Amino acid sequence: MNPDLDALKPYPFERLAALKADVTPPAGLPHIPLTIGEPQHPPFAAALETLVAHRHEMARYPATAGLAELRGAIAGWATRRFGLAGLDPETQVLPVNGTREAIFAFVQAALDRTRPARVVVPNPFYQIYEGATLLAGGEPLYLDCRADHGFRPNLDAVPAETWRDVQLVFLCSPGNPTGAVTPLAEFEKLIELADEHDFLIASDECYSELYLDEAAPPPGLLEACARLGRHDYRRCLVFHSLSKRSNLPGLRSGFVAGDASLIAPFRRYRTYHGCAMSLPLQRASITAWNDEAHVRTNRDAYREKFAAVTEILAPVLDFPEPEASFYLWPAVPGGDDEAFTRALYAEEHVSVLPGSYMGRPATDDGMGRPGHDGVNPGSGRVRLALVAEREATVEAARRIRRFIERSA
Repeated sequence: MNPDLDALKPYPFERLAALKADVTPPAGLPHIPLTIGEPQHPPFAAALETLVAHRHEMARYPATAGLAELRGAIAGWATRRFGLAGLDPETQVLPVNGTREAIFAFVQAALDRTRPARVVVPNPFYQIYEGATLLAGGEPLYLDCRADHGFRPNLDAVPAETWRDVQLVFLCSPGNPTGAVTPLAEFEKLIELADEHDFLIASDECYSELYLDEAAPPPGLLEACARLGRHDYRRCLVFHSLSKRSNLPGLRSGFVAGDASLIAPFRRYRTYHGCAMSLPLQRASITAWNDEAHVRTNRDAYREKFAAVTEILAPVLDFPEPEASFYLWPAVPGGDDEAFTRALYAEEHVSVLPGSYMGRPATDDGMGRPGHDGVNPGSGRVRLALVAEREATVEAARRIRRFIERSA
């Protein structure tokens, strides 16, 4: 077997299961999980109807490049959403089976093993960034996302000599788990650094359509390119998904868009990888990308939940004001995220995810690796995924507050 498999870290939910394994929660309280970022709102019904209507197309092999109609729907949506001058559906768009699969595959296709291959990841982070890097023979370079920098990676913390070995930079905006949004100016700064030091930028924007201020949608990497007149999107790729936007995580449908010179070899890689999206799923995706009304309704439901939960928890927990995504990122009383998680589950039958499980201790070892003296930036916080229906989510918030007030 590939020896790089031994470098993979346990997945956060595997660690959480071990943490709770010997805990017996109160039988009289139904379990409320706030752990996995799996939307529980109703999936977009019209997309499911399209899926059923085209089930006969399961009899056909799909092409790696996807249907022209799907690429056209994606290009039209992205152009409207991010104010682009245009996006060529033939060369700058590639449908994929969700962002997780595409992110992993892109790293395998992108890294050059013949030279140093550092991959910058935000810390804490979505663990696929790290795992994909390790299995591609690369070295993760963790950039801490701390309160003093708005819970976003601090690009100024990276010395010029360190950028020299970087081949790929991951951004996640809106962020998981922090919900922080990258401003256009920071996208533009990163593009300048990419040109100077010859690396690629991969922007994971799967939460881009879940934002709390309807008048302030989060900007994206391609939007920053357009502002710079960079209409070829050189060095830049974005990853989007229908999982959160349309409550369709089981559809496994998303897209990669940007630099045509990156899309072409990635499409060739995927032809060998054998991961083309089935035709009924593509038809359903066309329906979803062409409709915005259901997305606005979805945002309204999240706003209502955020408002209710914030009112309950703000008096007892400190967390950054939510901007986007469906997470809260509170600091826990006492600072021990694992102990808090175990005790909350034991006393109130509510599951949350320890923040330390999503981060890595990063240290400055004198070789230009930015860090904070071995401190895991996720420690002392928990991630709350507000994905369930309003009643269950609000009940979980009440139990958390009751637990904190009782423990004070």
